[in-house]
Amino acid sequence: MPKIAKQILDLIGNTPLMELSAYSIKYGLSFCILTIVGILNANGQSYYDLSEKGVSCFEKDSLEQAENYFRQALKLDPTNAHNALLFSNLGMVQQKMNKHAEAVESYSYALNFAPIAVPILLNRGSAYMNIGQNDNAYLDYCQVLDVDKDNIEALLMRAYIYTQRKDFKAGRADYEKLLKIEPTNYTARLGLITLNQKDGKLNEALEGITMMITENPKDATLYIARADIECDLDKKDMALIDLDEALRLNDSASEAYLLRGQIFLSQKKKYLAKLSFDKAISLGISASDLQDLIKECK
Repeated sequence: MPKIAKQILDLIGNTPLMELSAYSIKYGLSFCILTIVGILNANGQSYYDLSEKGVSCFEKDSLEQAENYFRQALKLDPTNAHNALLFSNLGMVQQKMNKHAEAVESYSYALNFAPIAVPILLNRGSAYMNIGQNDNAYLDYCQVLDVDKDNIEALLMRAYIYTQRKDFKAGRADYEKLLKIEPTNYTARLGLITLNQKDGKLNEALEGITMMITENPKDATLYIARADIECDLDKKDMALIDLDEALRLNDSASEAYLLRGQIFLSQKKKYLAKLSFDKAISLGISASDLQDLIKECK
């Protein structure tokens, strides 16, 4: 997964399901506001108990148990309108277990009950991104923005998707709109810098990343990002200085070792390149991904 994608997904957490009640008021969703009393009276103790046990296990990070309790509750009453909540909670559990395809299915069932529930659409979009179905995620984010035009997460993710599609004009529009709402949004600023780099606006990208480093001088990620831009500008010596600083701040930054290895290889310093690639692999970079680069070191 590209670094900016991982960073975006890491910074965006799943939307808590209990926010559904607020969205039901704001957007007039087709299901009633969920209350403990309502669930208990409408469905009986067993349905309520299973649902509560699922939530309790989720909060304790007992994910397999939580998944089991939610499934039992759904099996007990599969047509209950309150199952929008249970299916969405089930999706959150599955996503946390890295069962992203199953999470998509659960969120889709939830949306059958509540078609424009913004939190569920956002969570399904995130799950789609995790399985590489960016086009489906794009549709979910567009649907969110039809309902909530200033939604930060949807703007951020749609801008990223536009960037991956090389639709830089549309991506820039989303990033700039987001930054008008939240001028200091770290991920949006870094995303716009990445877009400018991909769009060939290297000096603009360099200016933007340097400003972020001035504001965040102890952020290793930013030095790695600037080094990458400097490589594109053929300023490899400056890039190596930035990578040294990144590794001083975080000696486990695998991306820094990877980029440093690529620079050394371009300079015909094969021994140093091999050392950097080996270190990157030891820190989690896939050896198969570096196979061709390592062959060039011989």
